[in-house]
Amino acid sequence: MIMPAKQTRVIVALGSAQTLAWGSTYYLPAILAVPMAHDLDVPTGMVFAAFSAGLMVSACLGPLVGRRIDRFGGRGVLAISNLVFATGLAVLGAAGGAGMLFTGWLLIGAGMAMGLYEAAFSTLAGIYGRNARGAITGITLIAGLASTICWPITAYLEAEVGWRMACFIWAMAHLVIGLPLNRLVVPSGSQSVARESQDMSHTPPGRGAERPSLTMALLAFVFAVTWFTSTAMATHLPLLLQEAGASPAVAIGAAALVGPAQVAGRLLEFGILQRFHPLLSARLAIVAHPLGALMVIAFGAPAVIIFALLHGAGNGILTIAKGTLPLAIFGPSGYGFRQGLLMAPARFCQAGAPFLFALLIERYGAAALLLSIILGLTGLAALLSLTSTSKVEHA
Repeated sequence: MIMPAKQTRVIVALGSAQTLAWGSTYYLPAILAVPMAHDLDVPTGMVFAAFSAGLMVSACLGPLVGRRIDRFGGRGVLAISNLVFATGLAVLGAAGGAGMLFTGWLLIGAGMAMGLYEAAFSTLAGIYGRNARGAITGITLIAGLASTICWPITAYLEAEVGWRMACFIWAMAHLVIGLPLNRLVVPSGSQSVARESQDMSHTPPGRGAERPSLTMALLAFVFAVTWFTSTAMATHLPLLLQEAGASPAVAIGAAALVGPAQVAGRLLEFGILQRFHPLLSARLAIVAHPLGALMVIAFGAPAVIIFALLHGAGNGILTIAKGTLPLAIFGPSGYGFRQGLLMAPARFCQAGAPFLFALLIERYGAAALLLSIILGLTGLAALLSLTSTSKVEHA
């Protein structure tokens, strides 16, 4: 698929800004939680509790942010997110106890509502309307490397200058890199949404448009169960693979394949699957984790690499489907507000996933995967019920 040069610049700019946003916030606790807790003399669990509180703030603010993007476009919101991220990271860097720790993560949570994928997807829907699918895929291809790029940087900064200075440096990066990219390269306004809304008055609605509440509920459920599983795996995958019988070295090596598999899945979506309705991509993606997990439960260690590859590829495609599926079903009008509503339950599930899955692993070992298998299959059932509900867009 060949994109115009101007659209390519927007995708590269947004993808780069998203890489910074994810790498300096969502992926930060994996590297800095332990040194933060040690220096502040608090349990490590308190750092993750503060992080979870930030995710809850993001869930609550998401619909309000989405409505703002629908009305005025996303450029200003994305730019403000860099200022909020920088402030939250600076507060973290200056924290002297639990109070400032929570304050910093609550601010970062507000920034997440304004500056992560949901806001970026809504911005692209406002700019390109129904043609935003390729752009959404493009920025996820770039930002999908956020952990690969930013984890080593954060680890290096922590080792060389300490976790506090690492937070300050990431805060400065938002001001020097993220803010100019979002403010100067991303187009303003959301004129295409207005045009698409007019066009839709001449388009016969599909059954998804006739039953918006049911369709919204089904999509919100799908996104909630997939984000729960994604977050649980991101937190506990190496341990789970060891519980399945893999050695520590094999478990870590297999877990490291998730990132490349996510990129491969997104390339598949960008190339072949983009010719079809996003429902097909979502169905194929959501079944990947249960299939791999069943193989691990059945065969143990010999299946861990296959599981990691299937999980990663499915998760990579589902990240795109969270943006493209609502666009295909409902169109771009009101996309930002709708996206905020759809993702709110997912954020709450995401916040509780690490704790709940830790309890399950402690008690049941690798059999804890039965929960994610059940959730994946129920999510697939929800998607299958949408078989003919959304023919608004024909790919």
